[in-house]
Amino acid sequence: MPSVAFHTLGCKVNQYDSQAMLELFEQAGYHAVPFSEPADVYVVNTCTVTGTGDKKSLNAVRRCQRLNPAAQVVIAGCLAQRDGEKLLSTGARLVIGNARRHEVVTLLEEAVEKGQQVAAVENILRLPYEALSISRHEGHTRAVLKIQEGCDRYCTYCIIPYVRGGIRSRRVEDIAREARRLSDAGFSELVLTGIHLTSYGRDLEDASLIDAIRACDAPNVRRIRLGSLEPVIVTEEFVNALKNEPKVCPQFHLALQSGCDAVLERMRRRYTTAEFRRAAALLRDAFPRCALTTDVITGFPGETEQEFADTVAFCREIGFARMHVFPYSARQGTKAAEMPRQVPRALREERARQLIAAGRDMSLAYRRGFVGQTVEVLCEEQEDSLSHGYTREYVACAFSGGVPGQICRVAVTGVTEDGLTGYMA
Repeated sequence: MPSVAFHTLGCKVNQYDSQAMLELFEQAGYHAVPFSEPADVYVVNTCTVTGTGDKKSLNAVRRCQRLNPAAQVVIAGCLAQRDGEKLLSTGARLVIGNARRHEVVTLLEEAVEKGQQVAAVENILRLPYEALSISRHEGHTRAVLKIQEGCDRYCTYCIIPYVRGGIRSRRVEDIAREARRLSDAGFSELVLTGIHLTSYGRDLEDASLIDAIRACDAPNVRRIRLGSLEPVIVTEEFVNALKNEPKVCPQFHLALQSGCDAVLERMRRRYTTAEFRRAAALLRDAFPRCALTTDVITGFPGETEQEFADTVAFCREIGFARMHVFPYSARQGTKAAEMPRQVPRALREERARQLIAAGRDMSLAYRRGFVGQTVEVLCEEQEDSLSHGYTREYVACAFSGGVPGQICRVAVTGVTEDGLTGYMA
């Protein structure tokens, strides 16, 4: 039986796509092995959001060629969609973009049989939703459920619309079927994800994100977690609907990118800091002590010291539970890459370090609010006599007692550098 190993970079959508392709290989008679071991086939599911993503993706390709020089290498994902045939120079047998992943096994085996290298990269701007599906999520106690693909926002810094295509939403009945499969497989938490989750349903006649959430209410599912949202979706109507769905986790990732209106305008983000502030307030009114998390880019073209200071001040005002901070990375083909007043790399990175430090302070302050409280923790693993898992707010917690897959009530006794500690109540 031939073996296959996967290495996945980037977002939760990529995690889902890798799991779907892995199950296709298994259905064709392959067995999965860890990426660190020799395999007959390696699949590297790439990311191209930043230059670092490109570098890590290519390093992974070189690594699998060292592990087994005779292996067949498949390069998939966003870098594959972007660079197509150029990547055949790596020696990969198959380069497959974001449109024909359901054919990955057939395309690979045909290429091997014919002794050819193949670049299966299609124009994805007007393609329908690709019918990938999963029945489990390898190595996880929670499962990612992809409900949406593509983006049509064209923010000036972002390459994603060019490599993922336009908005495509998965039909509600398909979401419900997959949620039931994952529920039957024992997953008690589902994470709804997409490239631009806020746009879910815009291309369907009668469906909204709330409908997709309700479709995930399968018997064994006790938690439904939302992926990244934009503040424009957070209306009173939307929040009131969320309140009526008790399985929705009180953790909301609102993409900020900058806390300065002038920078947001240059980024072509379609909201202001005032609208973001209102969205945060609506969520906190409805879900007291909810975790608000975010992404921020430092050193966007033209960002002045004052604009950066405004971003730091705004982030502190909101008080995020966790922040992902990235120095700006120019992507060829985007409008921002051609903008004047590009910020030097060293300054971009220094600003990122400053904001990361501020984010650590905010995260610690947020987590301290749990001490003395009792929380629900989904136990994911056990190590050194302690169980490890996450609260409904997606805060890591180490505690005594519990078994993987169990949702435990934990009395919180303290905080660590990046989580909580406690014992089963």
